[in-house]
Amino acid sequence: MSPRAQVLLVDDEANIRRMLAALLREEGFTVAEAPNGNAALLQLDEVDPDVIMLDLLMPPGPDGIETLTTWRGRGRKAPVIMMSGKAQLGDAVRAVKLGAFQFLEKPLTPESVLVTVRAALELDRTRAENRALQAELGRRSALIGQSAAMQQVRALIARVAPTEARVLLTGESGTGKELAAAAIHAASARAGRAFVTVNCAAIPRDLVESEMFGHERGAFTGATERRLGRFELAHEGTLFLDEIGDLNADAQAKLLRTLESGELQRLGAERSQRVEVRVIAATNHALEDAAQRGDFREDLFFRLNVFPIHLPPLRERLDDLPPLVAHLAERIRPRQAPVFTQDALEALAGYTWPGNVRELANLIERLTILSGPTVDANAVRQVLRGAPPPSPPNIAPGQSLTEALDDYERGLIAGALGQAGGSIAEAARLLRTDRANLYRRMRRLGLDRD
Repeated sequence: MSPRAQVLLVDDEANIRRMLAALLREEGFTVAEAPNGNAALLQLDEVDPDVIMLDLLMPPGPDGIETLTTWRGRGRKAPVIMMSGKAQLGDAVRAVKLGAFQFLEKPLTPESVLVTVRAALELDRTRAENRALQAELGRRSALIGQSAAMQQVRALIARVAPTEARVLLTGESGTGKELAAAAIHAASARAGRAFVTVNCAAIPRDLVESEMFGHERGAFTGATERRLGRFELAHEGTLFLDEIGDLNADAQAKLLRTLESGELQRLGAERSQRVEVRVIAATNHALEDAAQRGDFREDLFFRLNVFPIHLPPLRERLDDLPPLVAHLAERIRPRQAPVFTQDALEALAGYTWPGNVRELANLIERLTILSGPTVDANAVRQVLRGAPPPSPPNIAPGQSLTEALDDYERGLIAGALGQAGGSIAEAARLLRTDRANLYRRMRRLGLDRD
């Protein structure tokens, strides 16, 4: 939350505006005030509030519902919190249908006001991130290629997208599982709702439950305010759980309960609440084997694996290389994309692509920067490294054994990261180690990117 987020208070009672303004300013917000709907509409030409608190009844009018309708008609997207001490159920339903974030009953309490405003800001931030992600995914144009394998993937997506079925996307790192998840969401009835992603491998182990399910203030050390989890942020939309195989046992159990009951309980909360979310999961592990070994809950695997879709590795669809290369080059340099010669494409086809499309995208980016209007096979061969295993380094004069070993290890890790397209999890898999050990070694060798 931005410490200078702006709240517009619209209420015909000056005492309520004064009380709310003092409370919000004390918490670091910027506050603008309006005594009625007409004054608020005029203020919108001068201010662009992050959150609007709007009273329902403001005689002689327009009332809160009419004001909200006008705002939405002007394309205003800021979350609106309705307030009233005399509201009927029908009023609340109408406000929610018009897009109100929440309905607060008067008399207001400081805690309810602050919690609701912060939750509205967090939801708005997540929606903005989601719009940016959707725009980026749109620019990338999901699932390029006309190979038989990709046509089958697209056919499966077209079949499952209109349903509410859970989908499990499998495939190596870098094959486009997030793009496939976004394509399913975009072709579903939830397309206008949030598409929220969670990289299960990137969340610190002790914060997984808080990130997924949220927490109440004081639930643990450092929990200074209520936080909405990813499930709540994805309510009525789609939640994409990437690298689901990396969830710890406690988080797996809680995820299973949520999928079975449709309810979640924030950390530190006394009561559970209902959520309505479509879940799409992805993994680069053999999840069924992990379930049989006891490394992943079998009952959770069955809940997620309702409709499996496998994303093929790039080496199994090399017919898609030419359109992929052209698309990636144009994405990087829209106006002056270089032309790849036939021998350059043949050189690319001769590589095994352990990092799949992600590695191809990184390589094409380097080539478009280093090359002129044409990229030939020689340029490709100069950039393509990592296919042969690295040879032992020459010992520099005066270099110790420890220094030489560090140089060799540094080269191994850098090569694995290049093949993995920058993915720590995939680089750790290639090097047959765990992420925590790889992080430690990277920090020691000066390869960390903090």
